Amino acid sequence: MGDARVGNLARILTQYSIVVKSGMTVTIAAPSAAEALVAACYEELIKLGCYPVVNMAPAGLTEILFQHGQPHHFDRVTKFQRAAVKLADASIRIMAETNTRGLSKADPKKQAALSMATRPLSNIMLSKSWVLTLFPTAAYAQDAEMSLRDFEDFVYAATFATEDDPVKAWEAIRIGQDRLIKKLKGADEIHIVGPGTDLKLSVKGRTFINSAGTHNMPSGEIFTGPIEDSAEGVVQYDFPVCNAGREIDGIRLVFRKGLVVEASATKNEAFLKAMLDMDPGARRLGELGIGTNRNIQRFIKNILFDEKIGGTIHLALGKSYPETGGVNKSGLHWDMIKDLRKDGAIYVDGTLFEKNGKFV
Repeated sequence: MGDARVGNLARILTQYSIVVKSGMTVTIAAPSAAEALVAACYEELIKLGCYPVVNMAPAGLTEILFQHGQPHHFDRVTKFQRAAVKLADASIRIMAETNTRGLSKADPKKQAALSMATRPLSNIMLSKSWVLTLFPTAAYAQDAEMSLRDFEDFVYAATFATEDDPVKAWEAIRIGQDRLIKKLKGADEIHIVGPGTDLKLSVKGRTFINSAGTHNMPSGEIFTGPIEDSAEGVVQYDFPVCNAGREIDGIRLVFRKGLVVEASATKNEAFLKAMLDMDPGARRLGELGIGTNRNIQRFIKNILFDEKIGGTIHLALGKSYPETGGVNKSGLHWDMIKDLRKDGAIYVDGTLFEKNGKFV
């Protein structure tokens, strides 16, 4: 028998996360390892009267691209790619890596160039209804230092696919996060303190967004775009950043007038600095996020889950989300996580907002 939680996750994605109606074209992009979830989403979309378009690729294609790709593969996109993104009404993207270190030897310059070239396609996709999720594989379980069965339990609990009515559960989360956003209305200065961290930034006039499963699944965060030249101070991150097959650990950043003026890492520092030099916007903050998902309490080396850990904040370097009012532009959007659950706090205009990972 199939896992009922896979069907529940498919229903969340198709009946809650994306907005669909009969006759819409919905793309499903995934590695072949996610076949069970792809099939479940396909079935749900057919029942809803949609036209599902499946793009399911075997493992290792991206490795081949970076190993053998020619310059034009990284500095432009094809007419077909542009047409596919423009013609889709909504999209579901499923991550299901079988080797999370497959790109550890890829050229950072090629990675940066490809990110820049595909940015217009990403902007089109982000303007429509979309959702990103993860299907549990042995590779992710190994990164999380868990058995596959335990990791499956973790993923389905984090997505609330274990609930009898998972859509209702996400609607309740959305209502709770709305209350937090109301408390932040009209806020100016955010002050983040913790071990190795004393950072102030402004969110004056910016909008906090309720991320409750309509784009990321799992979700559970509220986020905004800081004033681009406002960040002052230092932040020392508690978890490694896992990006394109690399781990960058022990990251410490110093900000002056919103700009990273000092950057160091105990592991892969050269890659960190290469990403910071991608373009002028890469050294400025594009996002401040506050994690709220209490079903996620451990770090698993996957940003889709880790940035939602209840009691943490994340600060993303690079591209802002326009809906927040942020205007920073970059080919980079790189989330880095600060754990506030032990000796950490957030102050809003001088008033304590969160202490040791709990809202006051």
